[in-house]
Amino acid sequence: MPRNTLKLAVALALLVTPLLSACDGSSSADDKSVTVYSADGLKGENGDGWYDRVFKDFEKQTGIKVEYVEGGSGEMVQRAVREKANPQADVLVTLPPFIQQADGKGLLQKYAPKGAGQVGPADKAADGTWTSVVNNYFGFVYDKKELKPAPTTWEQLLDPKFKNRLQYSTPGVAGDGTAVLVKAMHDFGGKDAALAYLKKLQSNNVGPSASTGKLAPKVDKGELLVANGDVQMNHAQSRTMPNLGIWFPARQGGRPTTFALPYAAGLVTKAPHTENGRKLLDFMLARPAQQQVSEIGGGFSARQDVHATDANATALAALMKGVEIFRPDWSDIGENLTAYVEDWKRATGS
Repeated sequence: MPRNTLKLAVALALLVTPLLSACDGSSSADDKSVTVYSADGLKGENGDGWYDRVFKDFEKQTGIKVEYVEGGSGEMVQRAVREKANPQADVLVTLPPFIQQADGKGLLQKYAPKGAGQVGPADKAADGTWTSVVNNYFGFVYDKKELKPAPTTWEQLLDPKFKNRLQYSTPGVAGDGTAVLVKAMHDFGGKDAALAYLKKLQSNNVGPSASTGKLAPKVDKGELLVANGDVQMNHAQSRTMPNLGIWFPARQGGRPTTFALPYAAGLVTKAPHTENGRKLLDFMLARPAQQQVSEIGGGFSARQDVHATDANATALAALMKGVEIFRPDWSDIGENLTAYVEDWKRATGS
């Protein structure tokens, strides 16, 4: 081959290689960023959350800058769907059933982070498309200053004293909002009975909220008496919100119940920085980060081989004592979520 022709061929090869890499979603070696789309709750309002520590440590260790976008679980999945032809996120973190919904829409590629073998089978996808990074449980919050004794049952929330001082985030938009519907269906013994109750509750409900994280500050200030939430987020918030109490509604005469609502993370299909996304997932699930989940984040480690003994871990164990934990049928909820949300809208007039 003539020398000039060889030079041209080499130049073309060098030009085409990065283009092919961009098309298959892999990142170039000098691209030092990773974008995370996440449900709210793991980032502290004062820079003191689990994400704050993990992202800072990750950036220091790898030189890769974390770009962070936060919203409700459903909101983050919807955004990723709109961007499917040209993905902007590398890592997606949501609560169930939205992580299953994202998987069903082809938004996640298979990747099992290092340490995923220590995550229980119920807390990760069988096909390796997502893995829990922080375990968590659904709950409610109340104003400890104004409500003495603390509420204990669903039925108490129908009292007129809660009118315009009770709010829960929107099912189908927020993960914790969808959890209200899931728990009510379990506690009342089915969809119809749950919707009949939520229809009655609507007369006290302030109205829709896309973000659950914004409700706890209103409870702490006394603007609301009761709102929905989750144990990890609310326990972390209670450090700076002294009037915030966590509780688990029961049916009258029954036991309080809850269910696992983990923060589950997956690598986005054709992510613009796939390799950086893999590194971040590995980092979040590594033992050092997982050992900080309760101490810093107020949550529960996703790894079965991490047994925290810090003050938060002790307080969380005491909080969960006596609470019945059930496991929702996530495959049914994922398949019928749209229909359930539409039924909720009709029942409540939302």
